[in-house]
Amino acid sequence: MSPQPTTPHQIRRRMAATTPVLLALLLLAFVLAATLLGDRATARMAAETLIRVTLVVGFWIFAGNSGVISFGHAAFACLGAYTSAWLTLQPAMKTLLLPGLPGFLAQAHWPVLPAALAAGLLAAALALISGAAILRLSGIAASIATFAFLAMVNTIWANWTPVTGGTSSVVGLARYVSPWVALGWAVAAILAAALHAASASGLALRASREDEVAAAASGIDRYRHRLLAYTVSAFFCGVGGALMGHFIGVINPDSFYLSLTFLMLAMLVMGGIGSLSGAVVGVLAVSLAVEALVRLEKGVTLGTTTFALPPGSQEILIALAMILVLVFRPAGLLAGREIMLPARWVTGRGTSNQ
Repeated sequence: MSPQPTTPHQIRRRMAATTPVLLALLLLAFVLAATLLGDRATARMAAETLIRVTLVVGFWIFAGNSGVISFGHAAFACLGAYTSAWLTLQPAMKTLLLPGLPGFLAQAHWPVLPAALAAGLLAAALALISGAAILRLSGIAASIATFAFLAMVNTIWANWTPVTGGTSSVVGLARYVSPWVALGWAVAAILAAALHAASASGLALRASREDEVAAAASGIDRYRHRLLAYTVSAFFCGVGGALMGHFIGVINPDSFYLSLTFLMLAMLVMGGIGSLSGAVVGVLAVSLAVEALVRLEKGVTLGTTTFALPPGSQEILIALAMILVLVFRPAGLLAGREIMLPARWVTGRGTSNQ
C-alpha cells in the first residue's frame, strides 16, 4: 500500500491528481448518454463537442498557464486539418483538387492515426518557429501578434491554390471521427494538460503569470516556459483541426479563422480560463446550450402546439449568456477552481489536514 499523504502539500497534490480522472469520467458519461439515449444527431453533436474539448484544452495549455490570450491557435488547427488531408486523401483526388502538391505528398496515402499525429507535430513545429519571435512580446502586444499570425496563415491558405485549394473546399476526407475516437483524443489532451500544469515548467509559467518581476528575480526563464507551453498547445490544436476535417469530410480556410477563434475564446471564458476544469466545462456548457437552441429554432411540439424560437435566436441568447457570465462571474463558471475529490477521500480520514 502507498503511504497516506501527511502534509497539506501532499494532500493537495493527491487531490489535483484526481482532476483529469474525474474530467475523463465526466466526458465518458457524456458520450454514453449521447450515444445510448440520443439519436444520430445527438451522437454527432457529442463527437463535435469532444473535438472542441481537444481544441480548447490545447488552447488552455498556453493561455491558461501563461495568461496571454492568443488569437492565433486556429491557425494551428488549419495546418493540422490540411496536413491530414494531404496525407490521407486518395492520390487521384489530390491530383484533381491539389495539383501543386510535391510528389511525396501527392502519392502519400497514410492511415488516419499517423496522419493525425503528423498534423499535430507539424503544428507544433510551426508554433516553435513562430513563437520564437511572438513570445518575446508581452500583454496586448503578444495577443495582437498572434492575431497577425492568424491573418497571415489564413491569407496564405486562401491564395496558395495549387497546394491548399484556395478558397475552394477540399472534399473527400474519410469521415472516421466517432464520439469514441473524439473521446480518446479529448482525454489525451486533458492528461497532457494536467501533466504540464503539474510540471516544473507549468508551475514556473504560472508564477511568471502572477508576478513577472518576482519570477524573474527567482531565475525563472519566462520566455522558455512560454515557448514550451505554446508548442505543446499547438500540437493538440493541430490534432483537433485534423479531427474537424475528418468529422465533416470537407475543409476550407475560412472554417479555421475568426469564427473558430472566437468560439474557442467564448468557451474558455464561459468556463473560466483559470482552471483545466473550467476549459472542459465551458465547452460542454456552450455546446449543449447551442444544441438546445438549434432544436428550439427548428420547433418543438408540445401536445397540439408547436413552439419555435425566431431564426437567429441562438446567437443572440448565447451572446446574452456570455454577457451575464462576464458581469456576474467574471472568472467564469468555475471561477478558477478544479473538479477534484475532497481531501477526506484522498487521505482516507474523516477530517482534512488542510
